[in-house]
Amino acid sequence: MKGGAERTEILHRSLRVSLTASVGFYPFLYWLHEPVLALYALFAPIALGLLSSIPGSGRQRAVVMLKALPVGLVLVALGTLLAVQTWAAVLGMLVVGFLLAFAAVAGPRPAGAAPGLQLFYILACFPPYQPETLWLRLAGLVFGVVVLALCELFLLPQAPGPTYRTALAEAVATAGDTLADRVHLSPEDLRAAGADLRLSRFPPAERPAGPGRAVRGLSHAGSAARRLLEQLAHLTETGELRLLVRGDSAGTGGGTGGGSSGGSSAGSAAGEDTASRSLLPQVASLCEETCAALRAGRPPSGPDRMDEAIHAFQQTRMRQVTGPSADVPPVPVLHRQAAVLAVAESARILEIAVRVALDGRRTPPFEPRELFWYAHAPASQLWILRFTGNLTLRSVQFQNAARIALALAAARLVAGSLDLNHGFWVLLAVLTLSRTTAGQTWAVIRTAVAGNLVGAVAAGALLIGLGQHIEAYAALLAPGMLLAFALGPLLGIAWAQGLFTLVVAIAFAQIAPATWRLAEARIVDVVTGSAIGLLCAMLAWPAGARREVRRTMADLLHACTPLIRGTVAVLTAVPPGSATPPPTQPALHRLRLAEAAYDQFRSEPAGSRPAQADWHAVLIAAGQVLLGAHWLPRFDMPATALPPDDADRARAGGHAVADTTVRLACLCTGDRPPPGVATRTTPCSPVGPPLPALVDLDVWLRSLDAQFARIEAGLPETAGRAAPGTAAAPAAGHMSGPRRPEG
Repeated sequence: MKGGAERTEILHRSLRVSLTASVGFYPFLYWLHEPVLALYALFAPIALGLLSSIPGSGRQRAVVMLKALPVGLVLVALGTLLAVQTWAAVLGMLVVGFLLAFAAVAGPRPAGAAPGLQLFYILACFPPYQPETLWLRLAGLVFGVVVLALCELFLLPQAPGPTYRTALAEAVATAGDTLADRVHLSPEDLRAAGADLRLSRFPPAERPAGPGRAVRGLSHAGSAARRLLEQLAHLTETGELRLLVRGDSAGTGGGTGGGSSGGSSAGSAAGEDTASRSLLPQVASLCEETCAALRAGRPPSGPDRMDEAIHAFQQTRMRQVTGPSADVPPVPVLHRQAAVLAVAESARILEIAVRVALDGRRTPPFEPRELFWYAHAPASQLWILRFTGNLTLRSVQFQNAARIALALAAARLVAGSLDLNHGFWVLLAVLTLSRTTAGQTWAVIRTAVAGNLVGAVAAGALLIGLGQHIEAYAALLAPGMLLAFALGPLLGIAWAQGLFTLVVAIAFAQIAPATWRLAEARIVDVVTGSAIGLLCAMLAWPAGARREVRRTMADLLHACTPLIRGTVAVLTAVPPGSATPPPTQPALHRLRLAEAAYDQFRSEPAGSRPAQADWHAVLIAAGQVLLGAHWLPRFDMPATALPPDDADRARAGGHAVADTTVRLACLCTGDRPPPGVATRTTPCSPVGPPLPALVDLDVWLRSLDAQFARIEAGLPETAGRAAPGTAAAPAAGHMSGPRRPEG
C-alpha cells in the first residue's frame, strides 16, 4: 500500500508528464501538421518522466534530464541512421542496450534515466528509414525534454529529501556526545543511530553510490560512523564506557577476556588506565569537529592530531607492560585498551573520509593509502575503475546489462524479421516487463499481458465506435493520459499496461488512420516482447542474485584468507618490519562486488527460496579483516621481535582463523573443504608478556573467530554441525559488527 506522500507525488508526476506531452503534441500536429515532430514531443516526456525512475527532488531530476538530453539526441540520430537495415539496428540495439543498462554502476541517477534513453533509440531505429526527418525528431525531443524539466522545476516540484550528510552529522554527534558523557544512551539506541545510516533508509538520489571522490568519501564515512557507534554500543553493554568516561565502576560487566582478574579488578584498575582515559576525550573532540564540518559543509582540520594521539597511546601501553610488574595493567584493562584503540582508529578514518567527501579535490595520500586510494586518484581513473571493475561475470550489474541487451537485440531482430506493425512495442514490452529473476519476470508478464488484453479490447471497441472522428480522439488524449499515468502506478502493473494501451491507441489514431487492428497489433507485440523477455530471463542468470551472492561471498572470504595470514606474518616477522604487508585491493574489489550482489539479493522477493546465511554478517566480518590488515601493522608493529612461543601461537591462531574463511567459502558454494580445513579450531591466547601487539592481535583474531562461528552456524548446510563449546566467546567488542542481519 502506497503512503500518502507517494500517492501525492504520483499524481503530481502524472500532471507534469501529461501537460508536457499535450503542450508539444497538439500544436505540432494540428497547427504545424508535423506528425513526426508531434510524436517525439509526445514520447520524450513519457520516456523520461514516466518510464524512467529518476530519483531526487524536482531540481535534481531537472538537472538529470537536461544532462541526458545530449545523449538522447545522439541516440535518436544513431537509431535513425541504423534503421536502414535490420541487422544494423540489431547490432546498435545490442551495444546501446548494454551500455545504458551498465550505466547503473555510476549510481542511481544514471540508472534511473537509462530506460528513457533506451526508448529514444528504440523509437528511432524502426522503419520507415527517413533520415530527412532527423531534424524534426531532434526538435521534438528537445522540446519535450526541456518543457518537462521546466515543469519539474516550477509545477508542483518534489521537495528535497533528507540528505545523507545531515544524517551522518547526527550520527557523529551522537558518538561525540556519548564519549563526552553528555548523553547516556543504551546499546540499542546507539545501534539504532548507526542503523539510521543504512542506504536503504534514504531516497535513491541521496545515497552515496557513485564513483566520484566526494561520493566515495561520504560512503566510507558512513561505514566508519556505523562501526564507531557499534563499538560504543559494545563498550556500553560491558560497562567499560561508563567506567572510562565517568570513573564509575558500577554496572561493569567484569572483564572481557580470560585472566586471573575478575570484574572487581577491572573496576579497581579504572584509575590506572590513564592511557584510555586520556585518549577518549580527544576522540570525542574529533567527533565534535567532524560533526561541525559536516553541518557547515567545509573540510575539518588536518587529521594528523589523532595520528599522534594514537601513537602516544601505544607508547604509553608499551611503557606500562614493560615496566615494573606492579605497574602492568590486568588483562581486562589490556583488552579494554585494545577496544579503545579500535574506537580511536574508527574516529580517525571517519574524519579523513569526511575531509575527502567535503573537499572533493585530489589530496595528498592519507594513511593507510590502500584504504584511501581514491583520495589522490584522478577523477577519470575513478570512473574507469568503477566500470572496468564491474566488467566481470561476477558482477550483478554486468549480468543485468547483458540480459537486457540480449533481450532487446533479440526483440529488434524478431520485430524486423517478421515486419511487425508498430514493432517498437515489442521492445517496449521487453524494457518495461523484464526483471532480474525468471520468477519475477513471469509473475509480472502474466499480470501485464492480462492488463494489455483488456486494454486492447477496450481500445478496439473505442476505435470501432469513434471511427475516423479525429476531434474525439484529440479530446480524449489529455484526460486519458492524466488518468492512465496516475491510476497505473497506483493500482498496479495490469492497470498500467491496460491504460497505456488505450493512450497509445488514442494517440496513434490521430497521427494516421487507425482501425481495431491497431489494438490487435498492440497485444501481439506485447505478447511477443513478453515471450522474448521471459526466454532471456530463463537463459541468462534466471536465479538473479540468489546464486551470485553465494559466489561473491565465497570470493570475498577467499580474498580475506591471505589478509589474515599476511597480517599475522607482518607482526610476528623476525626482524620486525621484514615482512611486506599483504595487498588489500583484491579484497576491496571483492567486497564491492559482494555488496552489490547482496543489495540486489535483498531487493528480490524471497518467494519459496530456502533460508540463507547471514550475508550481512559476512560483509561486516570482511570489513573487520580489511581494517585489521591496515591498522595493526601501522600501530602495533613491535620494536623488537616478539617472544618465539607467543609468535608461534599467534601464527597458529592466524592460520586457524584463515582456514575458517576457506571452509566457509567452500560451504557457500557447496564445494568440499580441503582436508586441512574441514574442522574448526580456536585461536590460543598468548602466555608471555602482555605486549600491545600480542593483545591487539589476539583480540582481533578472537573477534573474527566469533563472527565466523555465528556465520557458519547460520549456513543451512551446516546448521547444528558445530560441536558444543567450539565457538570462541566474543572478544572485547574489538571492531565487532552488529549481531543481527540488516533488515
